[in-house]
Amino acid sequence: MKLLQTPFYLTVSIILLLPLMGFNQLTETDSTRNELIGAAKEIMIASNTCALITLDEQGRARVRAMENISPENDFTVWFVTNSKSRKVNQIKNDPRVTLYYLDSDASGYVMIHGTAELVNSKKKKEELWKDEWDRYYPNKKSALLIKVSPIWMEISSSPRGIYGDTITWQPPKVIFNPHQ
Repeated sequence: MKLLQTPFYLTVSIILLLPLMGFNQLTETDSTRNELIGAAKEIMIASNTCALITLDEQGRARVRAMENISPENDFTVWFVTNSKSRKVNQIKNDPRVTLYYLDSDASGYVMIHGTAELVNSKKKKEELWKDEWDRYYPNKKSALLIKVSPIWMEISSSPRGIYGDTITWQPPKVIFNPHQ
């Protein structure tokens, strides 16, 4: 019995029991945070579009494709929309949103859960503006920015060696704001 009391057997026992105790969710401690963040940025930049999911007044998910703008270093994501669009009212009513980026070869994805904020800053519009938007937003008057601040992010990418839990398929998670 003395052998079962050694740290090695205790460690192995804990590792084997964690999934049974509900601790099988992968987090950035299972892979380095930098590797996950690097892979996520690659996927987000390579993706042609991003799906922005909001909640309508009845709590139903509403999905639409948005033009991809590269994330900031802290994974803040910006979009431009028409100030009278349905998504603006949905964000006003409930700022919780989800972003979904499919890798360009469909081999992986990034899903970000965050909080959206509506921003009408002339300076920020100038910073982010793309010439092709002029035809949709003459003089930028009807354009409104959506700022998504991440709370957590999941990443899955087999070519990058990022896999989910073998039992639940829960992908690795990076937590940005654990208090939300």
